[in-house]
Amino acid sequence: MAWEWDPSLYAGAAAYYATGRMPYPPPIAETLRRALELDGRGRLLDVGCGPGSLTLLFAPLFEEAVGVDADADMIAAAAAEASLAGVGNVRWQQLRAEHLPAGLGPFRVVSFAQSFHWFDRPLVARSVRQMLEPGGAVVLVSATTHHGVAGDDPLPHPRPPLDEIDALIRRWLGPVRRAGRGRLPEGTPGGEEEVFRAVGFSGPDRVEVAGAQVLTRTEDHVVAAVFSLSFAAPHLFGVRVGEFEAELRALLGERSPERVFSERAGPVGLDLYRLEVVGGGPEPS
Repeated sequence: MAWEWDPSLYAGAAAYYATGRMPYPPPIAETLRRALELDGRGRLLDVGCGPGSLTLLFAPLFEEAVGVDADADMIAAAAAEASLAGVGNVRWQQLRAEHLPAGLGPFRVVSFAQSFHWFDRPLVARSVRQMLEPGGAVVLVSATTHHGVAGDDPLPHPRPPLDEIDALIRRWLGPVRRAGRGRLPEGTPGGEEEVFRAVGFSGPDRVEVAGAQVLTRTEDHVVAAVFSLSFAAPHLFGVRVGEFEAELRALLGERSPERVFSERAGPVGLDLYRLEVVGGGPEPS
């Protein structure tokens, strides 16, 4: 039976994002501005925006930004972060990507940050094509923000024991990746290029933003990073979530008695798909 989305996919995870996820590198916004020759005009749609981490970085490049996400807690967290950051040109809407265009109007850029794989991809690609202005673009952002890159280069503190953490999650939840009420035995799908080209986009043109920043991460950061994941969201552990967390913290204490870690941020990739046809053109059959 094919996996189907359900509202529990990230249930309880939103509260852990701000603490657990490593920030996108600030140069990502300037990189996008240069790549798409943005001039402050037009609108951005960020689909699957989560708590708005990327939306808030990109929003200053546009007249208005709109962040949509199916999870109500994510939308609430995004609104709170926008208020704290003093970003006033963003609005948020709880909405499944499959329900686009939802009367949201035209956009110059549509972004997906580590989210496109969760959707009915052909349907969503067709929808956003209709929503883009002539010459508009889709941006797929690929990054690993819940942990740093592996390596044996010396860091100020130990790296988190990522393999042991994964093994602990599997011991509690089973060997097959969980996703809401379902499972993903083969992981999330790829092949985005074929999906976008099939509906009339050119590309992708890939731009990469270097990582390499070394971040200090406490035990709380690492625990929050685990609970921010779809396959380790708090609800999956049920009433025993406290027991799992205790085991996780014990593991972290064994690796670093000071319970402080270092992680090197990885690169962020921007895959740009452009809509070149004037007026949008007829949709490919």
